[in-house]
Amino acid sequence: MPELEKLTVNIGPVDLGQIEVLVAHGFYANRAEFIRLAIQNQLLRHGDTIREVAARDTFVIGALSYGRSALEQLRQSEVRLGIRVIGLLSLGEDVDADLAREVIESVQVRGIFRAPPDVKSALADRTR
Repeated sequence: MPELEKLTVNIGPVDLGQIEVLVAHGFYANRAEFIRLAIQNQLLRHGDTIREVAARDTFVIGALSYGRSALEQLRQSEVRLGIRVIGLLSLGEDVDADLAREVIESVQVRGIFRAPPDVKSALADRTR
């Protein structure tokens, strides 16, 4: 799982100034650390809600990764996947578009979806 993903945040000048004061006084190493910790605190605060939604809507929280061999086994078993992830979904570089379309029925990712470009294109009509 990747350590960090880049995110752009627009913030007002007063809030930014207050963050810079805290950084200047050694409470945080830099702005990014302050923002990461603020996000983590909010996610902890709403953790029960996230877990309830994940359970109700049958999402996996964390990281899922499928390579060619796993998808071929599913194809052989005639299993079609409905993938729902809060976090990271990774389809290996060895997965081709035809195999993905044959095995993956739907994809819903709240977070990051990594796959070869042709696989993402092949699944575009199945991705929410």
